[in-house]
Amino acid sequence: MLAVEKQQYESVLSASSSSNDPRQAARELHQALSGMTLSHVVFFCANEYDFEALALALRDTFADIPVVGCTTAGEISPFGYCSGSITAIGFPASSFAVESALVTHLSEFSFADAQGLIHDMLDGCASQQVAPIKGNTFALTLLDGLSVEEERLLRLLNAHLGSIPLLGGSAADDMRHTRTHVYHQGRFLTDSAIVLMINTRYDFEAFTIHHLQPTDNKLVVTDADPLERRVMELNAEPAAIEYARMLNLDVDTLTPEVFALNPLSVRIGERYYPRAIQKVNDDMSLSFYCAVDTGIVLTCSRPEAMLEQLEGLFHDITRRIGTPQLILGYDCILRRLELEHKNLQDQASELFARHRVIGFNTYGEQFNGMHLNQTFTGVALGGPGF
Repeated sequence: MLAVEKQQYESVLSASSSSNDPRQAARELHQALSGMTLSHVVFFCANEYDFEALALALRDTFADIPVVGCTTAGEISPFGYCSGSITAIGFPASSFAVESALVTHLSEFSFADAQGLIHDMLDGCASQQVAPIKGNTFALTLLDGLSVEEERLLRLLNAHLGSIPLLGGSAADDMRHTRTHVYHQGRFLTDSAIVLMINTRYDFEAFTIHHLQPTDNKLVVTDADPLERRVMELNAEPAAIEYARMLNLDVDTLTPEVFALNPLSVRIGERYYPRAIQKVNDDMSLSFYCAVDTGIVLTCSRPEAMLEQLEGLFHDITRRIGTPQLILGYDCILRRLELEHKNLQDQASELFARHRVIGFNTYGEQFNGMHLNQTFTGVALGGPGF
């Protein structure tokens, strides 16, 4: 019998600070998360912070508490959508066994590396005797969102997880597309990923959804560089010119908002998966946030009612696991741009706050070995499962 059955269990905590002073922000987070022993703190912060100063402040303020995190294209705080802020989640040690690991030099990470990492993390969680591993464990990833290594890393990790759900988000840099960072043990890093194994007594449900519906319009990728996620030609024409032609727009008018409102998807089996455009390059090629290759068919899609779909998701989750104490949400930045374009950001913020969503706007989402775009992906934490 596990000692877990005789203990008092505490709920996950959340906190946010809009202070642009790193030390003040770290103090505000620490104050909001204090009062119990924490296994880990996970944070998401705006790109405008002084990273060296913030790293030092977090290291000094949280002392021996393990802290990991990443940079964003926008934060989801207890108050909904935020910008220029830092938001955090505290996992109490009494109810969450959490192990974290740093993966550097992503292109060198191997099958054997993934096997050893996953097994070590599972052993670490099991040794804390919070809950049985089977059925009570999920894995989280935070990845350098400009590394172009997400698909490969996720396949390697997922190969060793078995039935354990894997989900996460790609770090962002407020749409600058220059450098994205993850944070581990007092350092902000690039070309790196954070992997967390979370074992808990609480019920949980992992999910991913998107609100895009396919149309009959197709674009064939006739020339691409998959290693760089660049499409040079669509329908044997310069990619940006052909995409703009399909929309009856000039190339000069292609912006992230246009990409958000006119998404592309790829069909795999019976399902469609969004493939989000990142930017137009000088040579009229298109850079994507997710994997693309020569020969794939991109289907032009249309956004449907995002907020209604979110309401339905939260209703169904509540029906299955009860009212969540917190929903960790990875929300693609193009979804937020769409909401802003339609003046629905405040409604979305109210919806997220009401359903206790904490997270960030990403350059990509991860779910069970797949790298996704234009989704809302996450995990809902409910009440005690046993």
